[in-house]
Amino acid sequence: MQDINPNTSNAYRLAYDSIRNMILNGELNGGIKLVEERLAEKIGVSRTPIREAIRHLEQEGLIKNKRVYKPTKEDLLYSSELITLIESYAAKKAAENMTKEKLSQLKQALNESKKGTIDEIVSVNMKFHELIIAECNNPVMIEEIQKVNTVYNLYRRLLIKNKRPLLYEEQKEIYEAIASKNSDLASELMREHLKLDLKYMLRYSSYVR
Repeated sequence: MQDINPNTSNAYRLAYDSIRNMILNGELNGGIKLVEERLAEKIGVSRTPIREAIRHLEQEGLIKNKRVYKPTKEDLLYSSELITLIESYAAKKAAENMTKEKLSQLKQALNESKKGTIDEIVSVNMKFHELIIAECNNPVMIEEIQKVNTVYNLYRRLLIKNKRPLLYEEQKEIYEAIASKNSDLASELMREHLKLDLKYMLRYSSYVR
């Protein structure tokens, strides 16, 4: 994937952040066609930064052919399979190698996930997973999971919004397995956690076609 070097002006950043947030919070639903003029008027910028923002978001996978990406059930299943393979391995490595400092950050993310707005809980939930993923210490795996996570996080938001049962309790068990250096248990708990995530994503999501 070729990186873009967009205009770093405040207008571009405002356009990019605004459109991305509207997609992630469900204000712009999957399949909707993006009209530059309307977005420019709504956000309060010209069409040029809107166009640059859309091109950038196309590279991230959130937009395709000027429409908000609407994943298929197969997209979700394939993404989940990749994420489960990598994260279960990463949880095993985290139990073996995670430092006390990183473990403290993991516990903080876990504790912060019990309260706050949907956006705040989504953010710390993502941080929890990212801290564990980083422990695989494999740049190829990390790059692959980053490719699918932008779109996959649309579904993670659904879990928080719909108060997915036992989400905190499962992550607490994963943390405790990592903290006690039980690598096999940490890996298995992560695998089961993500399996249940997928189950609830499919149940909650009218976004999937």
